[in-house]
Amino acid sequence: MSHSRRTFLKNASLTTGAATMLTSSLYAGKSAIIRENRLPREVWVAGLSQEDLVTDTAEQMLESMLGFMKQSAVYQPDIICLPEVFATSNVRKSYTLEEKVTISEKAVQALSAYSKANNAYVLAAVYTKEGGNVYNAAVLLDRNGEYVGEYRKTHLTENEINRGLTPGSLDPPVFKTDFGTIGVQICFDIIWDDGWKALKEKGAELVFWPSAYGGGKTINLKAAQHRYIVASSTRKGRAQISDFSGEPMVQTGFWEKNLYCAPINLEKAFLHSWPFVQQFGKIREKYGRKVKITNFHEEEWSIIESLDPDVRVADILKDYDLKTYDQHKADSERAQNEARDKLMRM
Repeated sequence: MSHSRRTFLKNASLTTGAATMLTSSLYAGKSAIIRENRLPREVWVAGLSQEDLVTDTAEQMLESMLGFMKQSAVYQPDIICLPEVFATSNVRKSYTLEEKVTISEKAVQALSAYSKANNAYVLAAVYTKEGGNVYNAAVLLDRNGEYVGEYRKTHLTENEINRGLTPGSLDPPVFKTDFGTIGVQICFDIIWDDGWKALKEKGAELVFWPSAYGGGKTINLKAAQHRYIVASSTRKGRAQISDFSGEPMVQTGFWEKNLYCAPINLEKAFLHSWPFVQQFGKIREKYGRKVKITNFHEEEWSIIESLDPDVRVADILKDYDLKTYDQHKADSERAQNEARDKLMRM
């Protein structure tokens, strides 16, 4: 861990007493995650929205967010994502940038305690500081409340830069968790595709999008375009999870404004239907209810999903000589390039 990261956590630890007083009533204590009847790569994801939620102070906002997180505990989520710089957003009191950094440190400490008590990853979208530079960031805490790393918003707005924020690296990190590889983009990043594409190339299976707004169809577009699952958390509007297909799996709304919590299954593959659809009958005949095949007829997309702990999609792909969409595209592109090279040599 770098010196700046140690400093960040050390500063956050100075607020332990206050954070504990604030949050002690919000956890029932650490308990083992119930794994019975779960699929091997079933992941429960929780996301928050601050829709119609306004408080007087940052401390009150943090307490409100922790209250919603407590509501999700009945589902024992594996990971919880909070909205973009949530602690000082939708708050009536004004804070300087330095105050926002200090408040962020307190929030991370409180969320670290929650994470450890509930055996869940937490993605805390807050302000961080390194070398005199302040970033709009998302800090990942593991199931023990330990700092894993952070993503720093690459594409800031002009207003953010004018207020003293520094853009993050153009090379976004991915994070290895015990359930898969995840990445992060934040709010305005959605207008550019470079970060989303880089996360795909680095093997991200689930991408989180803490944001100031809902994003709507754009979130679905990113999921379908890059063939990974996207989960959002928002300061206003709808928070949602979008599947590979670009369709919402779950979302907040009129009756559930501030929280969603739902399972996703990472044991599945996205294919271009033709020519592999020719094997689907044999797969259904062998596996029956153990495997779900969803065809999107106009798009010629197909998703093969395991519904059984003993069935691995990689084995199905190998046994029936199927290629994922990305493999099929890469092989076709290689064949095109070889054909062009051959033509140039003629």
